[in-house]
Amino acid sequence: MYVIAAFNKKAARGIKGRERLFEDLLLKAGTLDKGRPLVWIHSASLGEFEQAKPIIETLKNNYPVNVLVTFFSPSGYDNAKNYPLADITSYIPLDSRSQAKRFIDICNPAAVIFIRYDVWPNHVYYAYKKNIPIFLVSATLRPNSLRKKGLFALFHRSLFGMFRGIITISEEDKRNFLDVMPHKELVSVAGDTRFDRVFKMSQAAKNRNLIKPEVLEGKKVFVAGSTWEEDEDALFPALLTLNKYEHNALYIIVPHEPHVSHIEHVEGYFNIAGIRTIRFSDLNQYKGETVIIVDSIGILLTLYSYAHIAFVGGSFKANVHNVLEAAVYGIPVFYGPKIGNSREAFDLANTGGGIICKNKKDCYRTIRELLSNEPERIKRGKIAKDFIVNHTGATEKIMDTIIPAITYHSGTGLFLKNQNAAGN
Repeated sequence: MYVIAAFNKKAARGIKGRERLFEDLLLKAGTLDKGRPLVWIHSASLGEFEQAKPIIETLKNNYPVNVLVTFFSPSGYDNAKNYPLADITSYIPLDSRSQAKRFIDICNPAAVIFIRYDVWPNHVYYAYKKNIPIFLVSATLRPNSLRKKGLFALFHRSLFGMFRGIITISEEDKRNFLDVMPHKELVSVAGDTRFDRVFKMSQAAKNRNLIKPEVLEGKKVFVAGSTWEEDEDALFPALLTLNKYEHNALYIIVPHEPHVSHIEHVEGYFNIAGIRTIRFSDLNQYKGETVIIVDSIGILLTLYSYAHIAFVGGSFKANVHNVLEAAVYGIPVFYGPKIGNSREAFDLANTGGGIICKNKKDCYRTIRELLSNEPERIKRGKIAKDFIVNHTGATEKIMDTIIPAITYHSGTGLFLKNQNAAGN
């Protein structure tokens, strides 16, 4: 990693961020309530951390625990370092024997939970030696993974043999893990915690009232979320053509990176075509503009709640963003062809709640059909909502596996009890 850091800014940030890792960890650990066992949850980066959050929330809301969250990537650490439910946020040390042992000795966790795939062998080994339960949750494993082949398979059978449980997203993932997990009975399926998270967040988002009712009254609202230039190149020509026919449509554009220069570029594109725009920050001065350009961050999930249909960006660039955040509101969701990173985008399209568009013409036809055909829009929206609801419940299943294994922490002699249970 030190060699890579000489050529890679992100790796260099990771090295710098670890310079005082153990000193900071000792200081933070010293402030914790020693009467509470510590649960260590590791995510590679921000995407995996989204899967960890429902688990953390359930732990903190129901059990007297301290929570340590760690990351490999600087982007994950930087975005989560102020996460309020984490008692300690840290980088994970590099996976040498000495650093792993020192880390485990300082933290003395009651349980270790790795999210999805980012497993660190030396850390696993020293946790196992101390009889600390280790879990891999929201686990995924491709059929053609190197982990299942030759010497890699032998290594991973030994590694996963130290785990107290592997909890997968799907039955297919379970079958793949059975090839490399010696204790077959410890592999189970729970689903993806992100469904639980977006469902819960959507309930709270409905109460935020970001846009006044009079702005939305009588409008067919289209939200384009987390768009990149490549998405806009496919989407914006469709909106120009559509505007000739849909005179009561309102388009809300949410760029993934709302830099001033990009906001001005989007404004210019529509203004030249004679379509009036307004920035979200100026919405109190709304006078019937057709396009709202969002110049802030952190409100996309709520904005989807106003939509009749939604487009999810990244899908014409490299990787689609989160399609669940839109589908949870019971609206049809469409996106470009680059969805290899998102199993749920494939699955949503297969059910009919999502639509894959390959080019500009597909985008136009999709928006026109969905805005003009209300029964079709309602039907697809219901399918999208059912897709979300039918996949919730993963967090509860995960907790049913984890909690019995850490009811008693031998390292501290502490019992872990549900503080919200009847009689407590």
